[in-house]
Amino acid sequence: MPPEQFRSKGLRVPSGRLSRIARFGNMATGIAGSMLLDGAKQFASGRRPTVTDLLLTPANALKVTLQLGQMRGAAMKLGQLVSMDTGDFLPPELANIFARLRADAQHMPPAQLNAVLAGHWGRNWRDQFIRFDERPIAAASIGQVHRALTLDNEDVAIKIQYPGVRRSIDSDVDNVATLLKLSKLLPSSLDIAPLLVEAKRQLHEEADYVREGEYLARFGTLLAEEAAYVVPAFHPALSGKNVLVMSYVESVAIESTVTAPQEERDRIMTLLIELVLRELFEFNVMQTDPNFANYRYDPATGKVILLDFGASRPLPETVVDQYRNLLQMGLAGDHDGVLAAVTNMGFMNQHTAQLNSREIKNIVASAIDMVQRQGPFDFGQTGFVSDMRDEGMNIAADRRNWHIPPSEMLFVQRKLGGVFLLASRLKARVDVRSMLDKYV
Repeated sequence: MPPEQFRSKGLRVPSGRLSRIARFGNMATGIAGSMLLDGAKQFASGRRPTVTDLLLTPANALKVTLQLGQMRGAAMKLGQLVSMDTGDFLPPELANIFARLRADAQHMPPAQLNAVLAGHWGRNWRDQFIRFDERPIAAASIGQVHRALTLDNEDVAIKIQYPGVRRSIDSDVDNVATLLKLSKLLPSSLDIAPLLVEAKRQLHEEADYVREGEYLARFGTLLAEEAAYVVPAFHPALSGKNVLVMSYVESVAIESTVTAPQEERDRIMTLLIELVLRELFEFNVMQTDPNFANYRYDPATGKVILLDFGASRPLPETVVDQYRNLLQMGLAGDHDGVLAAVTNMGFMNQHTAQLNSREIKNIVASAIDMVQRQGPFDFGQTGFVSDMRDEGMNIAADRRNWHIPPSEMLFVQRKLGGVFLLASRLKARVDVRSMLDKYV
């Protein structure tokens, strides 16, 4: 049972620009007050804390997650992305608090829910359902999901967007950027403007349920002949810009398979890694959101259920070619070639490569070991994820190394990183080499 402050109570989504700005202001004020108090206490005891030390405290993390969980929308989505990318790097007490952003958000109260659905289907919207479950089965950053039974006896999942989410995206991103600047967590030399533009673009795409429905149908077609995967069927007649309707599929969280037999965990992760490779090299379109909640599992059939295609995007041919070249260098054991490839792809600059040659050599060696190894690669025993993390943290400790890769690379890499992290969590053994040989 989650703590009381995280239990879903049905809180109205603040949809107005001024109300959302006010919440950001209240959050910033509360955090600033905590920092002043904590700073005074530490100075009194003879310590000289840094801004980062004062900012990244459990009390402030709790304030942030509570506020973002209530605001929902782009603000919460950005918090989720940060929590997923940094969760393994933070102290456990902080990681556990931020992890709440990847769990259920607060859902809309009934009156607000009814207003959204009446605006979509009309006042008598309930007449087209035999049953509509008032309690959502999931509540996330951009919308919540309800289960219903249509007049045709079809069991469906209905994704309903929170009001005001779409028009608040730009201001939410700008407000988060302002808080980051004020916190001084980012070096002044780091230009995040291109990343903010890309973040706004992607969030607008994720809030476009018409677009998501098209990608849902597209992936359904691409995987129609693959019995191991299930993509829910899209119901376009019931869907629109604020509502997305698809078939309901019984399933459990993919992480729950951590207790499954070794062979089953290996099979699941083989399917997911192979899917990423097919997205990259065969489909040339990728669902780029690595959130574990987008993968589900049916214990009765052993099938993997794929959800949430809002972050799907086509992959430029140049990106595909660069990843193929990178993997070719890795398969050949060419350390210098791998380093040149990642530099050309924009993952680092020459300054970073020279300043952190030892750490980078270790990262390259770990990556080559994974792709070259004959037979199953043991994600649970090799320390692959933790080793890469540790070396990355050593590099990131020096702010001069902070660098933002091109957006096309960034989103592909996030997806790869998310899948490898899941493989590590499930302690799966996967014959990565044999899969790469098919595409590279």
